[in-house]
Amino acid sequence: MNETATRRRSEQAWSEHAEARISEAGLKRSVPRRKVIELLAGQDCAVTALQLDAELDGVGRATVYRAIEQLEDLGLIQRVDLGGSAHGYERLEPSGHHHHHIVCDDCGKVEPFEDEALEDAIHDIHRKGFKVETHEVTLHGHCQDCH
Repeated sequence: MNETATRRRSEQAWSEHAEARISEAGLKRSVPRRKVIELLAGQDCAVTALQLDAELDGVGRATVYRAIEQLEDLGLIQRVDLGGSAHGYERLEPSGHHHHHIVCDDCGKVEPFEDEALEDAIHDIHRKGFKVETHEVTLHGHCQDCH
């Protein structure tokens, strides 16, 4: 299976998972929330609420923010610190697979990264008597274009 087909299947699986969690929570199905879910499903990395709002014609800003809050409360998305007052949101995969972020403090560019050794170190923390439930790693610096 090629990368595009795998990506589409992942997007579809997350959308279906999100819809199921919404139903389990007793929330009504709504077209605006569905549009937010579909847009988030297609993102590779964190996007801001304003970016979501700009992409969603016919959905009011308050509705976008309310949908984000509901999805975050249901554990379907997570807030990502993008530096300053900016926060992004991205889907949480039911499998637990995730990535971390590198943020350029000059232009705001955000790049995802994965590091198996970092993940191993985080999971080894239990040896110190601390159980890590979730984690987010965001590195800040200057991208190649800005330094």
